[in-house]
Amino acid sequence: MSSRPSPESTPPLLPLFADLRGRGVLVVGSGAVARRKGAMLLEAGAAVTVVADAPEPVLRAWIDSGRVRWLQGAFDPAWLDDVWLVVAASRDPTLNRNVAEAAHARRIFVNAVDDATASSVHVPARVRRGHLQVAISTGGAAPVLARRVRERLEAELDESLDALTRLLARERARIRWRHPQPGRRRRFFQGLLDGDVPHLLRARDHAGAQAAFEAALANDADAPRHGSVALVGAGPGDPGLLTLKALRALQDADLILHDRLVGAGILELARRDAERVDVGKHVGEDHDATQARIHALFLKHAHAGQRVVRLQGGDPLVFGRGGEELDFLRSHAIPHEVIPGITAALGCAAAAGVALTDRRHAHGVTLLAARGNRPIDHRGYAVGEHTLAVYMGAGELPSLSQTLIRHGRPPDTACVVIENGTLPNQRVLATTLAGLAALAREHAIHAPAIAIIGEVAAHAALAERCRRDATETGAITRAA
Repeated sequence: MSSRPSPESTPPLLPLFADLRGRGVLVVGSGAVARRKGAMLLEAGAAVTVVADAPEPVLRAWIDSGRVRWLQGAFDPAWLDDVWLVVAASRDPTLNRNVAEAAHARRIFVNAVDDATASSVHVPARVRRGHLQVAISTGGAAPVLARRVRERLEAELDESLDALTRLLARERARIRWRHPQPGRRRRFFQGLLDGDVPHLLRARDHAGAQAAFEAALANDADAPRHGSVALVGAGPGDPGLLTLKALRALQDADLILHDRLVGAGILELARRDAERVDVGKHVGEDHDATQARIHALFLKHAHAGQRVVRLQGGDPLVFGRGGEELDFLRSHAIPHEVIPGITAALGCAAAAGVALTDRRHAHGVTLLAARGNRPIDHRGYAVGEHTLAVYMGAGELPSLSQTLIRHGRPPDTACVVIENGTLPNQRVLATTLAGLAALAREHAIHAPAIAIIGEVAAHAALAERCRRDATETGAITRAA
């Protein structure tokens, strides 16, 4: 009996994309796997015949509607006549093997589910963006690995690639007429894909993308690339909480203007050759002058055709100067977009196990900056059954607690301070409103930190005890 060949000695599979429109495909099986294979084949336009004694509900619906042909009874090799492909997807491995052997004898390609040696074709893991498809296969050696690679590609390849593929297909004849020589046509495509069209489609500006395409097609020389600015939220700190759209903007950036507290783990996700400039504001400096410098960098680099990312912790429009930056971009007609991030109150509360609007304790939540250009009327924030999430308050905790108590908030109101929220060095410190000042002194709390004040904060202490217990038993130590 011959042994199964090792993966190292087996030649790699040849990737192919099959045109099955109107061509017969036989699917043997009646369960969920047969249904999934059938759905994929119908999507490809195949003429599907199902061999099943008791089809599952979706298969039965397809049969009743005439979408698929149905054969009953024991498998008959004669059913393979006029078939281009066979899928053996029954729950019986012996039947699958018999179907595969009959297909091999007729030189018909066959995919036997969970039986790589009996299969002459393998159905790969697939990432699809319209007519753009990426197939991943390990030749049946490690399907889970192929699925994991597919998951990563799903995150990296955005939906705008469908629109880009359709645009290029629609304009294919015009491109070939304008650039009949293969070399010039290749250079045109390279310039187009490095230019504004993909970026505009990603921003859902289809009219702008079409205009940029027309300009590129009409211009023999390389058309100048228009610069843009993206105001991007980096989230509360954990790189895993960065949005997919923010990740794509970082990987597309020429210049990244980042705040001081944006961590290295997030910056490492950016394009390797992107220039990084720390524009974070420091205590004691002229913040207005620093902001003017940021605006000047917007203008300079956008006019030079570069893609600028203004990367700010949390959400760019929550307690930052994103509003001022938007006004500047609008007044100078600089193309721009806003990519939201998870603001600190939401991210840090989740990391600490606090439900900001737990219906049993709070009917609302207020996001409050401890410092600002205008005085704060604390009387409205001293009411019960309402949560306060206080930003930029590391140095203001003593005065904040005194003011809220003076305006009627009970001294025993639960509070929690979250320092370095969502990061490995996160600290969650629970106290009461009266104890905030002592807590700040004892633990030397520093930025970035956020304080949550209200009855819901009492749950943070319980969550911390659960985490400590889990740590001692070797379970997960922190949830973000």
